[in-house]
Amino acid sequence: MSAAADMVAPSLPGAGLLNSKVLVLNRSYLPVHVTSVKRAFALLYQGVAKAVDEQYHTFDFDSWRDLSIEVQHERLGIVDGFIRVPRVLLLTAYERVPKRHVRFSRFNIFARDGNTCQYCHKKLPRTELNLDHVIPRSRGGMSTWENIVCSCHHCNRRKGGRTPDEAGMHLFRKPRRPEWTPFSSEMFSLRRYREWMPYLSQVDSAYWNTEQWRRYTICCGCLDPLRLDPLRHSEDQSSEAL
Repeated sequence: MSAAADMVAPSLPGAGLLNSKVLVLNRSYLPVHVTSVKRAFALLYQGVAKAVDEQYHTFDFDSWRDLSIEVQHERLGIVDGFIRVPRVLLLTAYERVPKRHVRFSRFNIFARDGNTCQYCHKKLPRTELNLDHVIPRSRGGMSTWENIVCSCHHCNRRKGGRTPDEAGMHLFRKPRRPEWTPFSSEMFSLRRYREWMPYLSQVDSAYWNTEQWRRYTICCGCLDPLRLDPLRHSEDQSSEAL
């Protein structure tokens, strides 16, 4: 554990704050990552990053620790008092920009379809959903964004190894490769941070203002350091859930 993390008192409210999110910018002020408050303090303490306030001023660890704390500021207890919680970090020597790519995974397909069966349009818990190959693999169908959809167990059994036309079923929406950007999931999740707004592009905001009714909660590869279970293939049969 870093010295910065050791300084933070592990109070109950503080534990939640330590796991909350901080937007990380490259040195051109473009968002490149989302990290935890705990990790942010480590980067700040090591001199790898600087904290950014609402006026776009930057601070190293010592100057950030010396900032006065107003009533509206989030704070964490440290050994000799309190320190403001930064919501934006600026990396001092990083220029790269992440690729706009959403990893092809089981989790992200459920997210794209909003945990909703694409045949009967029922929104269900993920335990009651499968993934269905629109064109069955036995007919040459591929495991791609454009050929896999969420399906409830009932519709999966009904369709079996047939095409939707053969089964007399219709897709609610044609499957496609999503166009989410790496930070859309955090920006439009249940908890947003106003400090992030100046750094998120108008293109991202416009896209999500039209799409957020779907309540997508995606986990992009560049934001998730943990490897999710890869998409598991299955036969397009009712007895086997993806």
